[in-house]
Amino acid sequence: MSYFTCQFQPYQRLFRQPLHTSHGIWEVREGIIISLQDKLTGMTGLGEIAPIPWFGSETLAQARAFCEDLGGKISIDLINNIPDRLPACQFAFESALTNILVINESKEDNRDSMAFSYLLPTGETALEAWQELYNRGATTFKWKIGVTSVKTEIKLFRQLRRMLPPEVNLRLDANGGLSVSEAREWLNVIDDIGGVEFLEQPLRSDRFLDMLALSHNYRTTLALDESVATIVQLEECYHQGWRGVFVIKAAIIGSPRKLARFCQFNHPDLVFSSVFETEIGKKAVFELARTIEGVDRPFGFGVELFV
Repeated sequence: MSYFTCQFQPYQRLFRQPLHTSHGIWEVREGIIISLQDKLTGMTGLGEIAPIPWFGSETLAQARAFCEDLGGKISIDLINNIPDRLPACQFAFESALTNILVINESKEDNRDSMAFSYLLPTGETALEAWQELYNRGATTFKWKIGVTSVKTEIKLFRQLRRMLPPEVNLRLDANGGLSVSEAREWLNVIDDIGGVEFLEQPLRSDRFLDMLALSHNYRTTLALDESVATIVQLEECYHQGWRGVFVIKAAIIGSPRKLARFCQFNHPDLVFSSVFETEIGKKAVFELARTIEGVDRPFGFGVELFV
């Protein structure tokens, strides 16, 4: 059995400004860059392990332990059988392997032709932050809710929606931070005002049936995020009847191979979203997205205000 040599390097990066969500405040992005080399050809492939344990991936310590246990080498068979409990490792090692095995000289990074959704700061800061991004061509924004009181955020939402030009779409992301009654209150307002592409993960992931019911009772499109942190969860929600949007964080969802196969047969409505990965992880996500048909919504990678 042939092996690739394997090296890994942990990293830490401070966010430009802390990210506030219903899960708390996130200030430092930690991850691991891996490098595989084929000794026979000299070809090298890079991958990034960028876990978010509170979102559903392994911890950084678990990922590092996996890398250390490899002893500096790994086979294709082992890469293809990394356990599902290590989804960020699955993504990183499969991406690095693809770098080595798939040689396509015509493949270009056509990022300039891709549409992005840009993450705004929470609270009142969003009322000004969108303007510079819009002047540079942004027409889709994401604003996190569920951080403070519903009354305060709905008031700010009304102000923000009035300020945004009519051609601008707004995504609202609750990160599972609303109750059912709060979600209904939000959906009544959004249905009335309009201008929202979708409301993302209004309830906790263990309230899937409630979210499914909400998706049938309001005009506003709903999206799952925390509920589909891994491919296993994605498949479960799809087979339980979810036909709204799936916001997937490819860098922690697991095997790119398995994701592509699922999409080939089921054609879900996908949005690819950032986990604040480095350029290495970002490139791998974009290359994966290009292999999947029907990915038409703007990518959730407009995070330049934070990284």
